[in-house]
Amino acid sequence: MTNKQKSTKKNALPKLSQLQIFFMTFGFFGTQLAFSMQTGTMGRIFQTIGADPNKLGFFFILPPLAGLIAQPVIGYLSDRTWCPRLGRRMPYLIGGAIVAIIVMMLLPNAGSFGFGFASATALAFAATTVLFMDVACNVTQQPFKMLIPDMANEEQSQTLWSMQNIWGSLGALTASVFPFFLTKMGIANTEPVGTIPPSVRISFYLAAIILALSVLFTVLSVDEYTPEQMQAFHGLSKSSKDVASNRINFVEVVKSAPKVFWLLGLADFFVWIAIPYMWTYSTGALAEKIWKTTDPTTAAYQAAGNWFGMVQAVYCVTAVLVGFLFVKLNKKTRRPAYSLALILGAFGFLLIALGTSKGLSVLAFALFGIAWIAIITVPFTILTNALTGERNGVLLGLYNCFICIPQIVASTISFFLFPLLGHSMANMFYINAACFILGAVMIWLVPDEH
Repeated sequence: MTNKQKSTKKNALPKLSQLQIFFMTFGFFGTQLAFSMQTGTMGRIFQTIGADPNKLGFFFILPPLAGLIAQPVIGYLSDRTWCPRLGRRMPYLIGGAIVAIIVMMLLPNAGSFGFGFASATALAFAATTVLFMDVACNVTQQPFKMLIPDMANEEQSQTLWSMQNIWGSLGALTASVFPFFLTKMGIANTEPVGTIPPSVRISFYLAAIILALSVLFTVLSVDEYTPEQMQAFHGLSKSSKDVASNRINFVEVVKSAPKVFWLLGLADFFVWIAIPYMWTYSTGALAEKIWKTTDPTTAAYQAAGNWFGMVQAVYCVTAVLVGFLFVKLNKKTRRPAYSLALILGAFGFLLIALGTSKGLSVLAFALFGIAWIAIITVPFTILTNALTGERNGVLLGLYNCFICIPQIVASTISFFLFPLLGHSMANMFYINAACFILGAVMIWLVPDEH
């Protein structure tokens, strides 16, 4: 099939109303809030219950391993699913949310069951709950991503990805400020050694409630296209293997994946080495450079953890504001905007490595926010426009491997990098900056022509 034919079929999809766009994207607020509670507090939680900073990379291998398996499987299964009442993607959204809510009640209590500070049992419990939570979050997020290639034409795909991630950034913003504001309201931000503070535990409970409400809203408001409508709108033959019935295998899907799929994976590699390091080492870097401490049992370190929440809020607000500009990007402007955003993000990482004040950390994370909205919108828009309607779910799920594999690589090599860089969490941000520069260059290998 030629690029011209692909574009024609993609543009045969009906134009979505503003209300439909809202329904399809708003629920991502709750799913990203839940995911951000995990990513934003994992480093703090594991160090609070006694994890060795040299071994943090081990715990951060678990989430991408979960995504590496969960998202392709959910894509594969949901491509072959059709439930008359719930549709193709919604049954998986509901199932993932239920598991995520249960685990969100357990994870922040990893230090509350009497296992002991730095005990193998406490760390194993936390690692297991993180693994289940990440699987559940992946299962919950994937239906939102798959709705866009299912239902958006080429003209509106950039809008859908940008709006979805604007709501997602607002969810991440909410997650990041919960511990800070709960502390300001008088909720304790410290506990006996080895116990997660109440400000963090209550934040998880609130996030679980919001996730449940967001998923309920989406299920009640979004009407997916039926298999017959998918065939008609995407120009598929009735014998196509993508619509809710026939067997396909991953080898066949990989062989038929468009060239853009592979080139985007290559461009993503270095970017997604940097991102988990940001999640893992930010609290320690801020504590080291601004609070002058590396001891997670101190009140100063916990204050740095709260401040990380606030600067995450800064990058989320920035991502939301810049996201409204990204809605207007087109084929000519997408790649230049992406490159510039990553270069600005790299400069922000250098400020984290070097800065010794709260003011510089605010600027650093604002710059990262510009990069973040580019990372979570532009590649997905380019990929969506290259898809034909066949096997959308499984291809998006497999594409997630290009996000997960670099994170696994990052966690593995951190065992060598962290000591090499003087056991300094701040120094890890030099690696992040270099990776973003490489990502800014490599996006130019990816064509954006349909």
